[in-house]
Amino acid sequence: MTKFKRWVVDVVALLDLMSSGKWFVLSGIIGIVAGLGAIVFQLASQTVLHFTLVMMAGYTPPEPAGEHPFYAHQPQTLSPWRIVLVMAAGGLVSGLIVYTFAPEAEGHGTDAAIESFHQKRGFIRARIPLIKLVTSAITIGTGGSGGREGPIAQIGAGFGSFLATQLNLSARDRRIMLAAGMGAGVGSIFRAPLAGALFAAEILYRDADLESDVIVPAAISSIVGYSVFSLFLPLDQQFTPLFGNRLEYTFGSPLELFPLTILSAILVFVGVVYIKLFYGTHHQFKRLPIIPHLRPMVGAAAAGILGIGLYYLTGQDERALAVLSTGYGALQAAMENSERLGVWLLLTVSLVKILTTSLTIGSGGSGGVFGPSMVIGGCLGAAVGTFFHDLWPQLVPRPEVYAIVGMAGFFAGVAHAPISTIIMVSEMTGDYKLLLPTMWVSTLCFLLGRPWSLYQKQVASRLDSPAHRGDFIVDVLEGIHVSDVALREREAVPESLSLHEILQLVPATKHNYFPVANAEGRLVGIFSTDDVRSYFYDQALWELAVARDIMTTKLVTVTPDDDLNTALRRFTSLNIDELPVVDSHESDRLRGMLRRKDVIAKYNEQLLRHKEESLAAN
Repeated sequence: MTKFKRWVVDVVALLDLMSSGKWFVLSGIIGIVAGLGAIVFQLASQTVLHFTLVMMAGYTPPEPAGEHPFYAHQPQTLSPWRIVLVMAAGGLVSGLIVYTFAPEAEGHGTDAAIESFHQKRGFIRARIPLIKLVTSAITIGTGGSGGREGPIAQIGAGFGSFLATQLNLSARDRRIMLAAGMGAGVGSIFRAPLAGALFAAEILYRDADLESDVIVPAAISSIVGYSVFSLFLPLDQQFTPLFGNRLEYTFGSPLELFPLTILSAILVFVGVVYIKLFYGTHHQFKRLPIIPHLRPMVGAAAAGILGIGLYYLTGQDERALAVLSTGYGALQAAMENSERLGVWLLLTVSLVKILTTSLTIGSGGSGGVFGPSMVIGGCLGAAVGTFFHDLWPQLVPRPEVYAIVGMAGFFAGVAHAPISTIIMVSEMTGDYKLLLPTMWVSTLCFLLGRPWSLYQKQVASRLDSPAHRGDFIVDVLEGIHVSDVALREREAVPESLSLHEILQLVPATKHNYFPVANAEGRLVGIFSTDDVRSYFYDQALWELAVARDIMTTKLVTVTPDDDLNTALRRFTSLNIDELPVVDSHESDRLRGMLRRKDVIAKYNEQLLRHKEESLAAN
């Protein structure tokens, strides 16, 4: 592992000046790991399902046409109440693992990855992907109503963050690699590489904004991840859509937009109900007077009871059990022949699926919300399409179209990701003939559903993201140079200074960054208090290690002639508070330190002056 890491570091350093080459290598590695992670996750969830829900309760959830079963399930006698016991046991095991080892892995993983991107400089603890893989496989495999996108997105994002941290890359690069991993995971598990890349760039924001720096790395990682995952499948299923269903559809008249507009309004209304119920259930479980470890068990058991209740209410119709597990089988049936399912069953499944998902994931169970959203939107769309088909058969000749359009519109509305959702649904179904109705419904749902979002950690736009703090104030600083700001005098630390002396020096100053010079007084490196902190309790090294051993030689500096735009971009890209200022002609001669707060103070001063000049002019 050490040799591999050294090789990657050398390659990245070699390609650092060629950004495309650097991202090709890093994104390719992320894509390989995300694809392998998708394979392991798929195998793990099917293994859990086979030995619990199938063997113990006799229930085999139907899967989409393009899904590859790893186990040959023999017909079993269905035992409805054993399903509840299996689900409760799955919730208990999942809860014990999550709340013992990584409480932040609870719930749906995409929101956690979004929060890490915006608020945590792209950091995700290394154990999170593994915990998420295991607990989500248990939750979904035992019948919990959850999706695959959240777990696999967090698995890919976690590895991207881990790799960036191991290579000592900047916070900006770490964020990009996190998003690339998220896109690779989604593109792999749903066999939608283009949508995976766009999803990673679009899901971060509530408004119509994209993280443009993410698209190319995410596209590379998504393609590689998709290829790795597909090559694991049998030859007849490689590179095939998840829902292998092509509809013969032709847009015949503008009048068809009328029922589609009504569908959009219904999808938005149900989407708001979904969001309110999901987070309302989550808050209620937070207030439940039991230890957090047991909450997923209670939620899973309650979801199981709801599913079994619906099963008996529909005259023991096994199709009603689609409200449990992924529910993709019901979605496949709705896309093939929605009339056979009927309006009442489709509508009931979509509404009860909201409750079972809220109970399973809102209680702290591990799983995604994209998959359930597809089932809710697809079944609801099929119900509306079947209703309009009975009412106006000439205007709605194929009600199955509404199932596909409903999938896209519903998620576009609740997740604020219309572009990637349109592409993803087209890739998952292998049918691009539905782009026009899908675009119409998805756009309407996005516009009408803007006040509400299923992903609470989204920010409105890049302007509101801490990841871009400082990016939008550069115009005011134009023409102002580093030399116009008072520099902080700083004596460089000799590279031979012992760690013991450094540990005495650091508490005696208020500095966080310490430039290091060689015997000739030339700047050779820099270290921070964070670099020193890791040695506090290792007294054996105090007399052995010197400043040269703990410093970094990858210096990022500015000169007095650089403008403050340049300085601010470097502050933002590395998320640091001070930069060494070196001589304009001798890059290793320290002139002082530039503080970010001084640059911001200069910005405020300039902004006030501009406002006063504007008022005077008026």
